[in-house]
Amino acid sequence: MPEIYISTDIETDGPLPGINSMLSFASAAFLADKTLLSTFSVNLETLPGALADPKTTAWWQTQPLAWEACRKDLQAPFMAMQNYTNWLNKLPGKFVFVGYPVTFDFMFMHWYLLRFTGNNPFSFSGLDIKTYAMALLKIDYKKTVKTTMPKAWFDQQHPHTHIALDDAIEQGLLFCSLLAANNS
Repeated sequence: MPEIYISTDIETDGPLPGINSMLSFASAAFLADKTLLSTFSVNLETLPGALADPKTTAWWQTQPLAWEACRKDLQAPFMAMQNYTNWLNKLPGKFVFVGYPVTFDFMFMHWYLLRFTGNNPFSFSGLDIKTYAMALLKIDYKKTVKTTMPKAWFDQQHPHTHIALDDAIEQGLLFCSLLAANNS
C-alpha cells in the first residue's frame, strides 16, 4: 500500500484549540507523483463558549473573500470530524499528515479529532513542509520561506488564498515537488 500524503490546511478564529474555534479545514490526498486522489473540505460551527481572538479577528477583516468562504454551509464539529475520519479510512493506502506549518494545523486537527471522535488516525505525527525544504536547501530554518525556495517547486495554477481547500492543494503540490527534488 502506498503512502498517501494528506496535505491539510485549517482556518481558525484564534491560536488555541478549544479556547478558539477551527472555522474551516481541508485535506488533499496526494500520491508522491502529484496524483490528487481525493479532497475533503468543511466549514465548522464555532465551539460553544469559545471566543474569537481579537488579533485574528482583525486579520480576518483583511481577507473578506476567505472569511466569506469559510462561513458558508457550516457543520457541527462532531459531524465534520466523523465524516473526515470516514473519508480518511476509504483512502487506498497509508496516510501521512502534511502541513505548512504542521505544528499549527496538526495541533487543531489533533484536538478536534480527539474531542469529537476519540481518536486521531494520524497518531502523534505529521510532516512539516518548511522543515523538509530547509533540509533540502541546506539553509537555516528562519531563512526557509517560500521566496527562498526554487520557483520550480511551485505550481503557479494554485495560489495561496487562505481558503482551506485551495491552500491544502497548493501545499500538497509543493510537498510533492520536495519529494521529487529529494529523489533526483
